[in-house]
Amino acid sequence: QVQLVESGGGLVQPGGSLRLSCAASGSIFSSYSVGWFRQAPGKEREFVSSITNWSGASTYYTDSVKGRFTISRDNAKNTVYLQMNSLKPEDTAVYYCAVSAVGGTRNVGLYGSWGQGTQVTVSS
Repeated sequence: QVQLVESGGGLVQPGGSLRLSCAASGSIFSSYSVGWFRQAPGKEREFVSSITNWSGASTYYTDSVKGRFTISRDNAKNTVYLQMNSLKPEDTAVYYCAVSAVGGTRNVGLYGSWGQGTQVTVSS
């Protein structure tokens, strides 16, 4: 069983940057793909980005964050990062990470071991 803890959220002005971390317990973390999702008040949880567990990991992004967000993983540290640049007010949400045995999927139902989330607020 993998347990995940997100961190790195906060309040940032439009155009600013944050780096989120998803730290995992369990040595099997490297066997899973990891995804980042977000949920704004009154909205459904939506896919943001994912990274596969393969060597030369493949990355995936929702269109609204392409070119601004970068996902990466450090299996030695059991951690996945989401570097978020050029943040916009519409990026405001609670960000969650989760793992999946299905590489590259955006389906929230195929992810598990959800963390508690970290709040990102983009506001002037």
